[in-house]
Amino acid sequence: MKINKSKFYTYLFVIVLFLQLYLPSFRLNIFIQVFVLFIYLLLEKPVFSVRFIKFIFPLIILMLVGFIGTIIHKFSLIDVLKDIFHFLKPIIGLSIGFLFFTKIGDFKRFIKIIVIAGFISAIIHFIVLLLTGGFSTGSLSGIREFSKDNFLELFALFFLIYYKKFYQDQLFKFKSNHQIILFILLASNILYFSRTMMVVAAILFFSMHGYTYITKKSIKYIALAILGIVVFYTYLYSVKIERNKPGLEAFLYKIKIAPSELFKTKIDRDNHKELWDHWRGYESKRALDLMADYPSSYVFGTGHGSLVNLKFKAPLVADDGMRYISELHNGYTYVLYKTGFIGFFILLFFLFGLYRKIYKYHRKNDFGLYFISAIGVIYLFTTLTITGVYNGRDVIIFILGALLCFHFKESILIKK
Repeated sequence: MKINKSKFYTYLFVIVLFLQLYLPSFRLNIFIQVFVLFIYLLLEKPVFSVRFIKFIFPLIILMLVGFIGTIIHKFSLIDVLKDIFHFLKPIIGLSIGFLFFTKIGDFKRFIKIIVIAGFISAIIHFIVLLLTGGFSTGSLSGIREFSKDNFLELFALFFLIYYKKFYQDQLFKFKSNHQIILFILLASNILYFSRTMMVVAAILFFSMHGYTYITKKSIKYIALAILGIVVFYTYLYSVKIERNKPGLEAFLYKIKIAPSELFKTKIDRDNHKELWDHWRGYESKRALDLMADYPSSYVFGTGHGSLVNLKFKAPLVADDGMRYISELHNGYTYVLYKTGFIGFFILLFFLFGLYRKIYKYHRKNDFGLYFISAIGVIYLFTTLTITGVYNGRDVIIFILGALLCFHFKESILIKK
């Protein structure tokens, strides 16, 4: 029986996405992704375009820089392997998205796959909320207990809305299907009550309307958005918002502390409320303090396998607490700690390179290109909050790989 390659790689791609979302083990996920990539290489004669290799080259160099500190300091093999796979993950994700869609080869089908996968994920989200009693609690923590964020659903929502705007074409035969999927996706995205998803949604909105391409008009809209944020935070700091109140007040409290959560470093560890409200800042401070003990680490980092000493056993994953951690929420500090300023600037070069594509290949109403550039801006932000491309649960990287596949093909055709 002849296998339909398009369907086979579609199903395999969707399985990888859902496992990335719902399988909590990073080790299992990375093993499955490597295995899936191996299957592809076994069945196909892979053709990596020169442009794709050039694109992932900064990530490869960044990973290699991490070995310098490893050779100098000599860490546990398990910790070294864990870091290597963390630095390999975006390369693997990009390769899966890129290679699979060279075989699927249909841009509209790609958009439809993401939208339907996002819709299924939204249904799962509602089922989880119903079965766990998330709705009945009436509290933000109850609703968010089993579902922190979901960028697959967010991209599915924006793909659904803007595909018709850009191509004047319906993704689905019946308008009612479009409306039902739109409603379910919108409701589900709202119910995540995720600050990161809110910012990413704003970035996608501005990008799809061309406002991240800097012009006098876009500067005006960006300035208005910044003014709106300043006014909103002025209001938040002018009223008393309690930490443990149910409903909207708890969400507003989380928004209120967001800036200090990232940047406040003078924290009393014995004050648990203060510590957990500013955990990201505490992690970063400990990493930077440890780098000061080894001046060479500012150049090429402490290396793969290095751990951050928290100075106390934090109740994170292990039952008896964790004193030493490998990953940090702040991806800039994480990369700086592991690979020094060499890796830090390579990462910035990679992320800004994504964003700059909108200038180098600027064409009006280029759907895929706008999303690629938007992902660059998104990663510039999410690297600050949830480790960006090195987040173990990141699904955006697979979508980016597919978008690059179609972008490279399209730009070659335009040049011809």
